[in-house]
Amino acid sequence: MPSKQTQRKQIKNREYNKTISSKAKNAIRDAKKAISEDPTSESTLLSVKKAIQSLDKATQKGVIHKNNSGRKKSRIMTILNESLKK
Repeated sequence: MPSKQTQRKQIKNREYNKTISSKAKNAIRDAKKAISEDPTSESTLLSVKKAIQSLDKATQKGVIHKNNSGRKKSRIMTILNESLKK
């Protein structure tokens, strides 16, 4: 069982990480929704850019692993490129 100090630190870190990861998840969800609605609009490209930036920020802060971030960015771009071909 961790000490009380460690528990306090874990709670603080969990709250910090949760805000960053939820921002990234919401940005990814918004980007996918924008791609499905209209893949050629400027707002779609901005939402994809915002999602990639939020993933990079989460990686930089150590909330998610860099390979996880890269995989998610790749999947977003794949969805975007496939929808543009149609």
